[in-house]
Amino acid sequence: MGKKKAKLGFGVIGCGRIAPKHTESIMAIPEAELIAVCDLVPEKAEDFAHRYKAEAYLDYQELLKREDIDIVTIATPSGNHAELGIAAAQAGKHVMVEKPMAMTLNEADLLIKTCKECGVKLGVIHQNRFNKSIKVLRAALEAGRFGKLTHGQATVRWNRNQEYYAQAPWRGTKLQDGGVLMNQSIHNIDLLQWMLGPVDSVYGYTATALRKIEMEDVAGAVIRFKNGAIGLIEAAATIYPKNIEETLNIFGETGSVIIGGIAVNRVEVWEFPDSEAEKGQIFASQESDPPTIYGFGHREIIEDMIKAVKTDGTPAVSGEEGRKALEIILAIYKCQETGLPVKFPLNENF
Repeated sequence: MGKKKAKLGFGVIGCGRIAPKHTESIMAIPEAELIAVCDLVPEKAEDFAHRYKAEAYLDYQELLKREDIDIVTIATPSGNHAELGIAAAQAGKHVMVEKPMAMTLNEADLLIKTCKECGVKLGVIHQNRFNKSIKVLRAALEAGRFGKLTHGQATVRWNRNQEYYAQAPWRGTKLQDGGVLMNQSIHNIDLLQWMLGPVDSVYGYTATALRKIEMEDVAGAVIRFKNGAIGLIEAAATIYPKNIEETLNIFGETGSVIIGGIAVNRVEVWEFPDSEAEKGQIFASQESDPPTIYGFGHREIIEDMIKAVKTDGTPAVSGEEGRKALEIILAIYKCQETGLPVKFPLNENF
């Protein structure tokens, strides 16, 4: 479906906080065309349709009937991601879904299974994998420059005040959003496991320290990876008075790299035995802090999806890849309930 078209048609479901990153990226890609947008709130749908010169829908089922839409981007509250992705796949549309791809592993697995059965591609929006800083880190890792990996840390120190949660009733809820792990920190957890994984076991704590929400606003966890490396997670939406950093640290016997900035966008430490000659180039090619914490990677991850559709390839962040960070977070939640470490794989019924 759609492989011979010069431009692939996109429909965006959900016109909230993250949606402009998708619509603006789609419109900037020569091989993409924004066809339609959808939101339950008429004013949001109509505003987006006018702003981005697309058709407005209030019912996503009507949007899915359009034959000129090849790829559907799902940017609704998290609790609806799996249901909408499954419906899109059953309508014959390729699926790009915002993080988290689902709220449970059963939902994630059903979404993956449905996309395969319907013969459509499934991509999960973990756009930070496409940051320049992360790409050079990944290349160094794949080249074996770290030697034996010892440990790493994913740190998110952001501010989400009570006014943020009050803007929408689903924010901070168990069924529709999750807490700081599922919403704000899942991207960095994805990066940590991408560099050090697969996972052997997890132990963590969560707390609702300051915000009046159902889920956690601060959390800490330790991961033991199957290669023996240790991973540390620090996640907080309680930082005063504003966002400070999203940082990824990776350490090995012959390498130390720290990626910092507001959204893992800047190399701060780059140390290898043979790294002096390349340091100047790496530091000179830094990305500045992005205007928002969403970073710069949306266009590239959408372009990657278009390539996968046109060449019958696999998206860089497939459903199986997107599931991995979700499993870690759900394991931390299980630790909070049981007080016990969680061995992987996590029971799918959780």
